[in-house]
Amino acid sequence: MRRPMWVFVMVLGALALSRPAFADLTAFLGATTTPVSRTARGFAIGTGLVIVGFEFEYSDTVEDETQNAPGLRTGMFNGLLQTPVRVARMQFYATAGGGIYRETMGTASETNVGLNVGGGIKLSLAGPLRLRLDYRVFKLQGSPLSDTTPQRFYAGLNLSF
Repeated sequence: MRRPMWVFVMVLGALALSRPAFADLTAFLGATTTPVSRTARGFAIGTGLVIVGFEFEYSDTVEDETQNAPGLRTGMFNGLLQTPVRVARMQFYATAGGGIYRETMGTASETNVGLNVGGGIKLSLAGPLRLRLDYRVFKLQGSPLSDTTPQRFYAGLNLSF
């Protein structure tokens, strides 16, 4: 009888301390810097409570055959840990997750799973509009066409709702 009461108290406490979930949407433009710098663009949509959040992110990096740099598309599901309050209009976060990637170079391609870790900040601009700066390192499984650990940096507009 003690165990059900303990579970009930924990659930009630969690509900009392948490805020309602919020969501945000980011459209971004940046660069995948390995093996050479190429344009990356994409979007992310997420939800979260005070400290813990989750997001889906899609990114497309253009191919550059002259530099022997493949195109890279990723679809990743990530968990986020973020500061519960903004400091000087900035909210810091760390993220990690996994999903699917597809690399292409000419007629060659590789599709497999990948992991990513990174972090960044969301800087409040006006109302629900924020600037998001993000850095990621990917670990591509299988037989990638070039680098197994591409890196990406982006800046994006983030709308919180």
